Amino acid sequence: MAGDVIEATLVSAAIECEAGRTIAADGHTHETACLNCGANLTGAFCHACGQAAHVHRTLAAFFHDLLHGVFHFEGRIWHTLPLLAWRPGQLTRRYINGQRARFISPLALFLFCVFLMFAVIQQTGKHVPVTVQGPDGKALQGLSAIQTRLAQLDTERKAEVAKHEDTDDTDAQIAALKRGETLFKAGRTPKGALAPASTGLSFLDSMIDNVRENPELVLYKVQMHAYKYSWLLIPISVPFVWLLFPFSRRFAVYDHTVFVTYSLSFMTLLSVVAMLAEAAGLELVQGLLVFAPPLHMYRQLRGAYGCSRGGAIVRTMALLVFASIALAIFAAVIVAESTD
Repeated sequence: MAGDVIEATLVSAAIECEAGRTIAADGHTHETACLNCGANLTGAFCHACGQAAHVHRTLAAFFHDLLHGVFHFEGRIWHTLPLLAWRPGQLTRRYINGQRARFISPLALFLFCVFLMFAVIQQTGKHVPVTVQGPDGKALQGLSAIQTRLAQLDTERKAEVAKHEDTDDTDAQIAALKRGETLFKAGRTPKGALAPASTGLSFLDSMIDNVRENPELVLYKVQMHAYKYSWLLIPISVPFVWLLFPFSRRFAVYDHTVFVTYSLSFMTLLSVVAMLAEAAGLELVQGLLVFAPPLHMYRQLRGAYGCSRGGAIVRTMALLVFASIALAIFAAVIVAESTD
């Protein structure tokens, strides 16, 4: 009985939506009832569910929706980036104060910047010589040994796929082995094993040995894990920004989180520009970019928190130190994850 009532309700709602819809020759619908919930339309958006009143059924509209859904375009990017670059404090404060419609949210912008950065890394990143390891952790000798290990890993990967398991580590090993195979075919022998590290801390020794034994494999895995865990930079950094204004009642943790996320977005975009400048051989541009982080931090602190010039300078110096510590913590976490 209850099922029949529910079914009847759904059918009636569908009939209402269909009855309120007319499709014009331009491919747009000009309905009088919302196609999503069936409520009567009185404006550009449904007052009940918020869906746009008219659905555009054209190819151009499809790609427009794609851009809007993924990047939150419709002009937001052009309002956000100039302020992020030159008036970051104003952008941060306006977003905190509730001006959201004109700007891309900090988290969406950060994720897009991270995606862009790692795409550029894949295209411009430099490779280092690789020591090829076998399943026992020892260096493989000769091209045939590498190819044999590649065949084994290919079998292991197929088994992982069949079991719906994560293949990231196997993919990383395959990539490193193929690099070693290329070196051998080019007549270059990968570096030999080095003496084991001895720091007195077993976990640190193991990490150092993994990095020294196979730097390219570790680098590949660091890039992979850094992309997946880039969001960790935000919670790692927020406490340090809080330390700039300890026990202040004017600023909440939310304010610091918005500040950090926009700041990280800019620094990520700055890294992209630096990598592109290096690839293009623009050494002068690379040199000038060194001054961008402290200047950006200073301007963002002044605009977001209303600091005096002296207070902003002192806090910028502290923030540079805090940022280095936060980055070191993040790097340690990623390297530890990559060398497990």
